[in-house]
Parts: sequence; structure tokens; C-alpha cells
Amino acid sequence: MDSTRRLGKYRVEREVLDEEKLEAVTQRKTYSDTHPSLTEHLKDSFRCTVPRLKQSVMSSLPVLYWLPKYSIWDYGMPDLIAGISVGIMHLPQGLAYALLASVPPVFGLYSSLYPALIYFFFGTSRHISIGTFTVLSIMVGSVTERLAPDSAFLITNGTNVTAEVDIAARDSYRVQVAAATTVLGGLIQVVLGLVKFGFVGTYLSEPLVRAYTTAAAAHAVVAQLKHIFGVSPARFSGPLLLVYTLKDVCMLLPHTHLPTLLVSAVSMVFLISAKELNSFLSPKLPVPIPVELITIVVGTLISTYTHLNSNYTISVVGEIPNGLSYPSLPDASLFGEVIGDAFALAMVGYAVSFSLGKTFALKHGYNVDSNQELVALGLSNAVGGFFQCFSVCSSMSRSLIQETTGGKTQMAGVASALIVLVTILKLGPLFQELPKAVLAAIVFVNLKGMFKQHSDIVTLWKRSKIDLVVWLVTWVSTMLLNLDLGLAASIIFALMTVIFRTQLPTYSVLGNVPGTELYVDIETHREAREIPGVTIFRSSATVYFANADLYLDALKEKSGLDISKMIIYKRRQEAKQRRREKRAERRAKRQAKKERERAQRAAKQLSGASVFSVEEEAGRWIDTCVDRIVTDEEEQDWTERENGTVFVVPITPRTPDGPCRWEYLKGGEPDCTSLGWMSELQDGDTTTLGSSSDDTLSHDLERVSLGSLGKWTWDIHSIIIDLSTANFIDIVAIKTMKSIFQDFSEIDVDIYMAGCQPSVVEQLELGDFFSESVTKRHLFASVHDAVLYCLNHRGASSLSRYETPVDTYSNTKL
Repeated sequence: MDSTRRLGKYRVEREVLDEEKLEAVTQRKTYSDTHPSLTEHLKDSFRCTVPRLKQSVMSSLPVLYWLPKYSIWDYGMPDLIAGISVGIMHLPQGLAYALLASVPPVFGLYSSLYPALIYFFFGTSRHISIGTFTVLSIMVGSVTERLAPDSAFLITNGTNVTAEVDIAARDSYRVQVAAATTVLGGLIQVVLGLVKFGFVGTYLSEPLVRAYTTAAAAHAVVAQLKHIFGVSPARFSGPLLLVYTLKDVCMLLPHTHLPTLLVSAVSMVFLISAKELNSFLSPKLPVPIPVELITIVVGTLISTYTHLNSNYTISVVGEIPNGLSYPSLPDASLFGEVIGDAFALAMVGYAVSFSLGKTFALKHGYNVDSNQELVALGLSNAVGGFFQCFSVCSSMSRSLIQETTGGKTQMAGVASALIVLVTILKLGPLFQELPKAVLAAIVFVNLKGMFKQHSDIVTLWKRSKIDLVVWLVTWVSTMLLNLDLGLAASIIFALMTVIFRTQLPTYSVLGNVPGTELYVDIETHREAREIPGVTIFRSSATVYFANADLYLDALKEKSGLDISKMIIYKRRQEAKQRRREKRAERRAKRQAKKERERAQRAAKQLSGASVFSVEEEAGRWIDTCVDRIVTDEEEQDWTERENGTVFVVPITPRTPDGPCRWEYLKGGEPDCTSLGWMSELQDGDTTTLGSSSDDTLSHDLERVSLGSLGKWTWDIHSIIIDLSTANFIDIVAIKTMKSIFQDFSEIDVDIYMAGCQPSVVEQLELGDFFSESVTKRHLFASVHDAVLYCLNHRGASSLSRYETPVDTYSNTKL
């Protein structure tokens, strides 16, 4: 290879490589070499060696890998500062998001403690903060309120049912429902992680997740309106829950509790102002100001000394028990009712955590194991469920704080868990007088970032209309169908868009870029030139059962060949040829019979001195002339056709070994020199495709014009199918390829395939694609190899018109 780096040019000299030559040159391994048998795979899986055991333990418990290398001097202080900052955020968010989950606030603190400790041992991300998250809290709340509505816990006084709700019994049952859902969701995540199903999170695309969280934020706001306005709307469940709840809240607005609304408004104004000030001063501050914690402390102090609960009937958090709760088994009888919600929680939680962890890993240069993350998150939820926690995942706000304040490892999560632990053990009772309106205001203000995601509509409109449709469908379905059904409908729709895009790909005919071996779409590139006699066809998607028929139709359309019509055309002509041969045979027999009779009469005349009969000889001459006139009329039919008519004529006689070969002509008279073999026939076999039949179909088939065949040009002799975009091929697609080879061979057009991946070649071999007529010599390493072979093999007449690229393949051995 001669290369000139300054100009970026190169020259390659090699022979044209089909698949057989490519395998010989590269020494491609056999299928058995690259795919061990099931027995060998099982033996290898159960083979235990010291390095493999060590690697397995390290991958299952990542803490054993990084903890021995932990440097207190380098990482200790940054992790401590980051952990304290995140722990301070855990307190208000845990209390507030417990309201979204419809459980007592202390269980939000439990959910901020146990899962973070479990993730410390099994997690691989160094910067995400595991704990309560808005969307998951809303999803848990929809389950708890559906299975434990207020109407099921009304206090009965004898035979009378009062309007008062047994809050203690209701909250106790809701905690059981939340714990059962969390444990089941965690077990689902663990199982998926153990079977290496971590890639399932990729089915939740970024537009889908962002639209889902945006719609979930709307659910969260509507759920907090009762605490902001101090009203008690009815509980709803199922589809259109958001609409019914919002309608009920609007109807209750005249009954708004003004003291509660005042507390909510003051808290919101303070939070928004403080957050804006925090953003303005963030470049100058070593750590962010804990706005939420300050709001909770101030709110609690004001409520305690002014007796807001007793004097103004403002609802407060209530009793927060000291100490930790004992572990208990979840109610397994609830699993059947919450399995759908548990699966949705597992998928959403994993998608959020893994996407956030992958972002930080790329930024700081380390790897995050998708399967191990699924196991770590599942264990965090499953173990946390035994301690009455509800579903958790990473939080974007806390994770950003942990990363920006200098957190280096998972030790920051342990430090934040210790802050929560101290609060639960010693400081919990101090927050009993905290108004719920303050917590609702914290939730409301923290959702501001999610509502900003509505700007995705403008961005996606400019970048991708299909992703915009996915975003809108996800948003609408989540808003109307609730969080569980909305997520299912969104995933199904997103997968359908992928199927539709593969079922309706872009089909193109490629042309050569002059002076190169590159081939591009001739419809989108002005300088691309078609190869004389060769059509190069490419699909932008893999060929499989859903688009195989469309692929064949597109190939016919792009090549300009109506194969079905042309095959019928050819078979009609073959039938006519057979009839003409039979007529010629009968005439030959009649002629032989006449010759025998004439010989017999001549013998009689010689022996019997018979008289010469002028009438008999005249009759014979008349019969012969009549036959000749019919023949001339048939031959003149060639010249009576208009120029736009396609003629199909035989160029070799039909033999017992096989059918004759056919030639396609456009208008005018056929080349008589190519029909010399037909001069022996006495019926004038060189005829047009016309027929005296009145059948309409026959008439249409006989007068096929170039206009009705689209872009067909009769000097096409080869079609190259570019399969470089295919990464697999199934049985239906293999059958389609077989039919393409068979159909086009009947009209004397050669088919070749180029750019096949090794996996596709293996699947073609397993699918019995290759035969005596179709071999690996029909497969080429690249489109350019196939083009050069076609021009040399079938396009000798047009080879002179084809300008071979100067800088590449100029000395190719054909």
C-alpha cells in the first residue's frame, strides 16, 4: 500500500474477493469453533478455579475490590462533607416523599437509611445517592391508596358508620402494602440481574423516561393539593384518576382552609427565593445552603410555639417514634395484587438509577456494571422492604449534591445514612409539630425541574419527530391511564415505533462516487453515477419476517422489473414455442408422407407407364404456397409492433436438457443473426408476442411497455443486494432471498449479495440457503468487489463505459 498522509490518498491492489475467497484468505473459523456445544458450555460454567472464584466474589461484592484500596487522606474528608450534605437533604425529602407514598413520615426516614447501607456493599456507582424519589413515591402511593382507601377504614359505632377514618389502622395496612410491593419489586430486580438481563433498562428510552417523570410530577402536584389547600377530596383509583381528583379539588376550593393555604404560600415563597439565591451564590459557596432543612426547622419552631395545630387546626406530621423498627416478613398474600405495580417500580427505578450512574461514570472515568446495579438496587429494595421501607432509587438532586461537594466513593452514602440514623434515634420527636403543608410545599418546589422538561417538545420537534411522538404518547397515557398502565402503554408504543421503522425502512439504489470505491444513494447525491448494467439495492434495516415481503416489492420497484408479469410473459412464450415445434413436427410428418406418396406414384409410373398428372402437381404447389404465405404473415407481425413494445424472443433452441434462453428487446425488428437456429423451422417462429386471443389479461401481458415497467432498462444484467445493514436474517427472509434468486434467474438477471456480516453468512448456511445454483461465489466482501465481478462477468460490452476509480482498485485482478 502506498499512502500519502498529507493528501489522505491510498492505493490498494488485490483480487476481487467473494465469500469463498474471503474465507480462504482470512481463515474464518467454523461455527463449532465459535459456538461451543451445550455440554462444553455447562462444563465451562461449573469449572471452578481460584482466579474465577476471586473474580466472581469481587463482581458480586464490589466493596471488596475498592475498600482495601480506600485512602482516608485522599477520600476521607471529601466523602464526609458530601455525606453530611446529602444526609441533610435526606431528612426533608424523606419526610415529604412519605406523604406521596401515603405512609407515615417516619417510614420515609427508614427508606433513606437501610437501602443506602445495602447499596454500599453491592453497588458499583460511586456518586449516586440511594433513597426516596418523587416518581417512585407517587407510584407506591397509587398502590397503597388503591388497596387501602379511606372508605375501608371508617369507624363504626354499633350499626352506624361514621365519617371518621381509623387513621392508625389505615396507615398500618398501607405500610404493609408498600412493604410487600417493595420486596416483590426488589426480588424482580435481583432475578433479572442474576440472569444478566440488565439491558432491559435500555427499552426505556430517554424521551420515554423524561415524559414519564414529567407526567408523574403532575400526579405528585395533584396529590399534594389537598395538603396545600387544606381540603379532603375523595379517593379515586384506576384510569382518569388525575382528572377525577383534580375535578374534586376544584369543587372543594370554596372550602379552602385559609391558615393552611397561608402556611403553604409562605413556605413556597421562602423556598423559591432561597433556591434562587443558592443558585446565584453556588460558585462562591463550598457547599449548597440546606434550604429544605432550614424550612423544616423554622416551620417546626413556629408551629410548636404558636400551636398551629390546636389554635388553627393545621394538620401536622404527628407522632414520630424513637428508635428503629423491627424487621418483619411482608404479607405474601398481597403479591398477586401488586405484581404489576412491582414490575413497573422495578423497571422505572432501575432505568433512573442506571442512567444517572452511567452519566457520572462517563464523567469520572470508571465503569458501571448494568447487571450488578440491577442486583444492588434489588437487594436494597428487598432488604429495605423487611424494615417497612418503600421503593427507592437514586435521586438526581441528591446525587448532584454528592458529586459537586466532592464525593469520591460510596463512603459518602454511609455518612449520609449516619445522619439519618441519628435523626431517627434522637431527633425524630422534635419534628412532630411540623405542618404537612410545609412538606407539601417542599415537594411542590422540588418538582420545578421536572416541569421544565416540557421544553423537550420544542427540542424533539427540531431533532426527531418520532421521539416527539413517543414523548407525547407517554405523557398523555401516563396522565390519563395512571402511572402503571401509562408506563405499560408507553413501552408498548415505543417498541412499536421501532418495529414500524424496521418494517418501513428506506430503500435506495446506489451509485458510484467517481474516483472512489464508495457507493451512495443516487436520489440524494447528485454526483453519484449508476453502474451500466448493474443495479445496487440497499435497505436501511435488517431483513426479517415483518418486512420481507415489502423488501421484495421494493426491489422490484427500484429495479424496474415486474418479475411476476415477466415470468408469466416468458412462460407464455415457451408454451407458444412448444406449439410451434409441434406444428413444425406435424408439417414435417405431412411432408414426409407426401414424399413417400410421390415416390410410390413415381414407382408406379415407371412400372405401369402412368400418365403425368398436371392437376396433382398443381395442387401440391398450391398447398406449399399457402403454407409459405401464412409464414410470411407471421413474420411481418414483428414490424407492425410500435417502438414501445417489449419483445421476448428465443435465442437458442429448446433441448431435452432444459428450456431455451430468451432475449428481451425493445421495439423494432429482432436481430435475425441471433435467430439463425430457427431457419430450419417452417412456421416462421420469429413472431411477436401478439396473440389473436380476446382474453384481456393475455392482451395486457403481450403489450408490456417500458412505461408500465417504471425504470427498467433492458441492458441490466446484474442486481447487487447490499446486506451490510443486516445483523441477522431469519427463515422468512432466507426464503425471500431464495425466491429473489430463482425469479430473477428466469429472466436471465444475475443476483449477488455484498457486505454480509459473518453472523448472517452462518445463518444462511444453517438455513440451507446455498445450493448448486446459489453458492458462496454469489456473496462478495464489498459492493465494489461485486460490481467489478459483474462488469467482468456479464458486462463486457458496458465495461468500456464504466470508469474504474483511479485511486482504488485500479490494478485489481479480475
